Amino acid sequence: MEDLLNRTNEHYEEKGLALIQKIPTPITPVQIDKEHRHITLAYFDKISTVDYIGAVQGIPVCFDAKECSTDTFPLQNIHEHQVAFMEKFERQGGISFLIIYYGGKDALYYMRFQEMKKFWDRALGGGRKSFRFEELRPEYFVSWKHGAFIPYLNYIQKDLDDREEEKRQGIDIPGETSYNNQGF
Repeated sequence: MEDLLNRTNEHYEEKGLALIQKIPTPITPVQIDKEHRHITLAYFDKISTVDYIGAVQGIPVCFDAKECSTDTFPLQNIHEHQVAFMEKFERQGGISFLIIYYGGKDALYYMRFQEMKKFWDRALGGGRKSFRFEELRPEYFVSWKHGAFIPYLNYIQKDLDDREEEKRQGIDIPGETSYNNQGF
């Protein structure tokens, strides 16, 4: 899926729609095969945040790509530091989300930060440490053709539209901050 997302990001950049970069995971090589110029052993320098970060039409965006082979996604596949980063990103006016590929169903899902946070908080409160495929919102399953680019910009727009509607209805959105209350 990473290759497909990278090609999608290149497509969006070429069209002038978005500028999204893959964030490399910082490593320190321990052993190097000098003949083939390959790293054979390394360790992670520090915890990384998310897989991708950038801007879409002036809106800061960050997301992580996840894969799941069953109908149940274990929350242990999302790390606490990623949730914290995404929440801070949202507080700064950005949009955070996950793209989850369900291999057994050949299905892609755009998971809004708010939805992820709901499942995360449920687990922290002693509930399920996973979420089931059937718990997901049908309107956020990505329409795509396997092997073609992933049209996630459509789902960012839907996310923005839903946030606006939730604000109109007075629904509390996790991670969202009123800047007027921040002393600015």
